[in-house]
Amino acid sequence: MHTDFPREVNLTIPMIPDMEVAAIQTAEAVLRFMEFNNDQIDEVKHALVEGCINAFEHSKSGEGKVYIRFVMNAEELLVVIQDFGVGFTPEDVPKPELTTKIGGDHKRGWGLMMMESLMDSVTITTGPTGTQISMSKKRS
Repeated sequence: MHTDFPREVNLTIPMIPDMEVAAIQTAEAVLRFMEFNNDQIDEVKHALVEGCINAFEHSKSGEGKVYIRFVMNAEELLVVIQDFGVGFTPEDVPKPELTTKIGGDHKRGWGLMMMESLMDSVTITTGPTGTQISMSKKRS
């Protein structure tokens, strides 16, 4: 892997439809630069989309922006998604029940679980001034 890479890439996107595409394009460029394999690239992109869409739909941010940092090092990529909305209580988010989701009308609610299954670690810091989701993916 490159040793002379920049340590961090910062991206600010407005909370408008389809802007998560800008985030995943940036993520893909960073991940390819870091020489992640295609499966890992797809996993990070899916987790990032979930985090962005959650911020778009639930943060109620007055400024209408999501801040994303891609922090690179030799072992892993750290992706930090930050909004300055109302926050939430992660324990209050119901875990999706497979039996009620399949065949049911409500197919939503998988975001947090998907992020946790796709990434090596996920940490959520949230409160009345916003939410920060920090996710890492180790290089294999």
